[in-house]
Amino acid sequence: MTRNMTLAAICVAGLAAPAAAQTELSLWYHGAGSANAEEALVNQLVEEFNASQSDWQVVIETFPQLAYNDAVGAAALAGELPDILDVDGPVMPNWAWAGYMQPLGIDEATLEDYLPGTIGRWNGEVYSVGLWDAAVAMTTRRSTLEAYGIRVPTLDAPWTGDEFTEALMTIRDSGDFEYPLDLGMAWRGEWYPYAFSPLLQSFGGDIIDRSTYQSAEGVLNGDAAIAFGEWWQMLFQENLAPGTSQDAADRDAGLLNGTYAISWNGNWAALPVVEAFGDDALFLPAPDFGNGSVIGGASWQFGVSATSENPDGARAFIEFALQDRWFSAFSDGTGLIPPTASAAADTANYAAGGALEVFYGLSEAQALVRPVTPGYIVQALIFENALADIANGADVLDALDAAVDEIGADIEANDGYGH
Repeated sequence: MTRNMTLAAICVAGLAAPAAAQTELSLWYHGAGSANAEEALVNQLVEEFNASQSDWQVVIETFPQLAYNDAVGAAALAGELPDILDVDGPVMPNWAWAGYMQPLGIDEATLEDYLPGTIGRWNGEVYSVGLWDAAVAMTTRRSTLEAYGIRVPTLDAPWTGDEFTEALMTIRDSGDFEYPLDLGMAWRGEWYPYAFSPLLQSFGGDIIDRSTYQSAEGVLNGDAAIAFGEWWQMLFQENLAPGTSQDAADRDAGLLNGTYAISWNGNWAALPVVEAFGDDALFLPAPDFGNGSVIGGASWQFGVSATSENPDGARAFIEFALQDRWFSAFSDGTGLIPPTASAAADTANYAAGGALEVFYGLSEAQALVRPVTPGYIVQALIFENALADIANGADVLDALDAAVDEIGADIEANDGYGH
């Protein structure tokens, strides 16, 4: 009797025992206060992951984008990094080198069909993966080009550098626009290396020598870079593009209201162009200045912090996010490019015949990630300042030589950044 009661008590106790508590995982995200579709989708992703399994509970903390990187750096110094980090693709090598992040540890075979800009690699290992990418294009109207007898370029046959410059001069001389080209000079920071270093690369130069990542000598101040710098300065001297004093409102609306004929802008700004111009809207590849038509690649990505005590859980969350349904949802919500062709086919704008389909092709064929080095975050600022100085009339060679010297001094001060 006593034995039977004891067994019964054990069974009842077992049935009544609460389920094991989920282990909490912290996630930091850079979009606080944006109140846009991206932030809403990130929150939805977290909610669905938490509901999909019983082991892990992701708790999200959001930061304003302008303060986010500083917050991560301060947390790293204090030993208080979250489990899951949101990281801008070109910044990731610095965080990996500095010990903020660890290799992701997922099966790379699952990433074979991803756009190259969505995969963050450092020292031969994958550290981060993005749910979207971004691309830029020469945005204009077919009727504008036709009015001045300008050829419509294609992915296979982009404008040559000379052809592009002549087209700008033809439009300028018409007097129909305030400027023929809008480069987005009102935007500073990451826009400069993202949008403008591909033009330098098409000339044959670069921000840094990627064979060693130890010097910018010869690539940022060699013959190709000087030719780029002279062309860049000419744009402003010849009134082909507004300079560094461009009004931000003109940047946002200048193409739509007829202030500018052509705008160098991203797919995130493309839908208003389609809505305004319909079938007359064109999104064209970058000109080829002799070394191919190049655009930037890589956007925000997810990775695991180096100090996470639960890397398996952090990895499980990221793997949950790497589904076509999420890629399509983020694309439909934000206008950004899904990482896979299969996800693109299930979106409103990137499916065959979609309004933004061209951007997937541009990203797939022409995107080049920014220099994959921890020193990039310093090199980007130096490059930005040099281009702004040249646009404002500084001697081209002096500005480029000074940039090369600054980059070299920073690399030396950081013992080569681990290359």
